[in-house]
Amino acid sequence: MKIGILYSRIRQDEKLLLNELRDRDHEIEKIDVRKHQFGLDGTTADVDDLDIVVDRCLSTSRSLYATRFIDHYGVPVVNSPETADVCADKAKNSLALDAAGVPTPDTKLAFTVDSAMDAIESFGYPCVLKPVVGSWGRLMAKIDSESAAEAILEHKKVLGHYEHKVFYVQEFVDKPGRDIRVLATDGEPVAAMTRSSDHWLTNAAKGGDTAGFELDDTALDLVEKASDAVGGGLLGVDLMEVGGEESGEYTVHEINHTVEFKALNGCVDVDVPGTVVDWLETKANEATPEATQ
Repeated sequence: MKIGILYSRIRQDEKLLLNELRDRDHEIEKIDVRKHQFGLDGTTADVDDLDIVVDRCLSTSRSLYATRFIDHYGVPVVNSPETADVCADKAKNSLALDAAGVPTPDTKLAFTVDSAMDAIESFGYPCVLKPVVGSWGRLMAKIDSESAAEAILEHKKVLGHYEHKVFYVQEFVDKPGRDIRVLATDGEPVAAMTRSSDHWLTNAAKGGDTAGFELDDTALDLVEKASDAVGGGLLGVDLMEVGGEESGEYTVHEINHTVEFKALNGCVDVDVPGTVVDWLETKANEATPEATQ
């Protein structure tokens, strides 16, 4: 198999993936999107003989456009540009989950400060204000009072990018000091972990403690439905336990399309990069049956 890796920086996650591919003697074409152009009739990157391309771009904008052009050239790409488009935008994410009947936090969208204040007041305090595009818990705010809401909304109002004029307001879910990250391939869990912290943001990128987690039947069903809702692929499905650790009830608050897995690989017995490459081999053979492994 000859596999392309779209990237803008090689992190530990990409190193794990590259090492596994090399151990299996697959050919690798590393494509630094910062150094190439993507035109209507082709790209300066060498993609013509690739069996599959994996999007590992750090930047959301580069990910969205590069995968769209790669797909335009008829080269199989994971995740698909359609999946990336839904997952990269929290509002589209929420809509897709709700349309599929997947429990997800109550959400309201507003486009002016006054309307956003009304949305916040309808939830009461605390509630959460998030950017529609972003990761690692950046620029998320837990709003505990009217004065805090006014200050944060005013701050966002004067920021330049149009996305800051889209106010994404969500109910605050009183999770038990942790959330659950599931790495899944087309809805099939590879492994899962909890991310715990005394802070309301429990992301591993924010310093949350990680530990392996055994998914029950309810969580397994939600992961499959959530994956299907956004078109499948290599995804990070994030769940929160509603009503405590023993409740057996969950809400899916986000799906990530360029998911990191180094923290997961370090806290479970599963060979995460090996399982991911197993799936990539299957996807490549489905797309190009003549591909060899």
